[in-house]
Amino acid sequence: MKGAGLVAGAPGWYGPVKMDQFLRSFSGVRIRRVVDHSLAQVAEHAHDWPVLSLFVLGGYSNTTELGEARIDGPSAVLYRAGAPHSNRIGPAGFEQIEIEFDPDWLGRPLLPDAPVSRWLGGPAGEEAQGPLAAGLQAFDSVALRDRLRGFIRRASQQPVTSRAAWTCRVEQRLRDRPALRVRDLAAEAGLHPAWLGSAYRRATGESPSRAAARFRVEAAARLLRETDQPPAQIAAEAGFCDQSHMIRTFHRLLGRRPSAVRSDAAEMRQSL
Repeated sequence: MKGAGLVAGAPGWYGPVKMDQFLRSFSGVRIRRVVDHSLAQVAEHAHDWPVLSLFVLGGYSNTTELGEARIDGPSAVLYRAGAPHSNRIGPAGFEQIEIEFDPDWLGRPLLPDAPVSRWLGGPAGEEAQGPLAAGLQAFDSVALRDRLRGFIRRASQQPVTSRAAWTCRVEQRLRDRPALRVRDLAAEAGLHPAWLGSAYRRATGESPSRAAARFRVEAAARLLRETDQPPAQIAAEAGFCDQSHMIRTFHRLLGRRPSAVRSDAAEMRQSL
């Protein structure tokens, strides 16, 4: 990474701002989990190899030569080597999986010509957050390369579209009240529940119920990493029925327990 930097994002900010945790590496490719503190600012930087960023939790404003885009849902961003970009992290913090690879390992002709490719929502977002991310710990080098090649080919064919206004309204309602059911959301929007559920998933890359669960996990993950509140209190504040419900949801969405997420704070402190 060239020229990277992090600074506090708001008055009253405290503590660590970033965690880089290597998960796996093979010859020609490295995979790591990256967590940024809420409201941190990631100064403009570039990478020596191409990097594929897979969204996990939170949100940020991403600035590249394409302009600025808000990224706060299932998505993937591919940076070619040397492509400058900067991020402003939102109030929920931001967690991503970064796959950094030698272009010769992947196959240079497969890389898009554009310095930066953003695939927000849709089938690409769903695959990035689901099958691709879920298999990263199990793939060997050959399987990982094949999966990445297939993903980039499919994602590159996804048309760039603007999200319909109603999906943004549904998302905001779910953020405000994660316990809302699809039929309640449909009644508010004047839409059929089955149509709303499938159309929302096609547009955003996740179902309304998964989005609601993710919003709870985002709130809890930030509190686990940035406060000393006990887990039971965090579970209640984030909208879970109880601590057991929080543990089950974390495992289902992240494949990790809340205690492992809390330990990220120690690694973030060590990274300063």
